[in-house]
Amino acid sequence: MSTCYEKILYVSEAGVARITLNRPDKRNALDQELVAQLKDAVRAAALDQSVRVVLLSGAGKDFCSGADLAALHRVSSATVMENMADAQNMAECFVEMRRHPRPIIAAVRGKALAGGCGLATACDIILAAESAQFGYPEVNIGFIPAMVMAILRRSVSEKRAFELITRGEIIPARTALEIGMINRVFPDDQFDAAVEDYVAQMAAKSASAVSLAKGLLYHMDGMSFETAIEAGVQLNAITRMTEDCRRGVERFLKK
Repeated sequence: MSTCYEKILYVSEAGVARITLNRPDKRNALDQELVAQLKDAVRAAALDQSVRVVLLSGAGKDFCSGADLAALHRVSSATVMENMADAQNMAECFVEMRRHPRPIIAAVRGKALAGGCGLATACDIILAAESAQFGYPEVNIGFIPAMVMAILRRSVSEKRAFELITRGEIIPARTALEIGMINRVFPDDQFDAAVEDYVAQMAAKSASAVSLAKGLLYHMDGMSFETAIEAGVQLNAITRMTEDCRRGVERFLKK
């Protein structure tokens, strides 16, 4: 199944919903329309019962370079309410991704900067090519990656997060891996095949188990230790009753 959008591509087949930022001539820069279309595609993938994994990538050489120039020009002349509405559009996209019932995997080639780095960070898993680069250079123009901080500080240590957002440095994929910002790095010439293999392995896992695990892991963010353990007890019992678990236990016992 494919859906027509102006600034993204969306194709769902064989259990994988592929969302591609499709402004290669603009290095897949973000604007209100692209973010709105991305949000719509994420919602469509959540409603599609055949989807087991969502793969987010960028067309061309870069994943996403951040906000486009037109959007940056509007920032300085927009009213507070206009800027709030623009920021809310992106915030809703982050929340949709966090609440999505399936794992969302970012496949990053080239640059993932500013809002583009935030978009990758909002995914559950980040796979990067060896030559990929990540960074939050907003501070260099007197701006901050305000919304993505909520996600970034859950991905890396507080001190690493502080350094990334206040120095505005662009870091290579290997450094991003070392600090826990991303999950895997693959050689450039093997990247596409490695991503496809990773996605296929994820799609082969129990859809119910992965969905319940994602929901519980993120739901624990604001819980005390005791509350998180109790939530785990409840999901433990629920998972045992799923058809996937029953079949899995039967297969295991027959070995």
